[in-house]
Amino acid sequence: EYIRSYYFNKMEVIRFSSSVGKYVGFTELGVKNAEAWNNIPSELSRMRAQKETYCVNHVQNKYAAVLTKS
Repeated sequence: EYIRSYYFNKMEVIRFSSSVGKYVGFTELGVKNAEAWNNIPSELSRMRAQKETYCVNHVQNKYAAVLTKS
């Protein structure tokens, strides 16, 4: 799962989660931004592609590293 969170004053304002597939807001401003960002198809596609870039392509390497240390 890929999660990208945005914080302000140590409080989580907005989060993109690959399991949900969209932005979720936690404050009034975060909800407004989430609605705006969720209405931009290219932004959602870009964030969904981040899972492939960071997670899927590297999971085998990380998994192998953990197994060799245990």
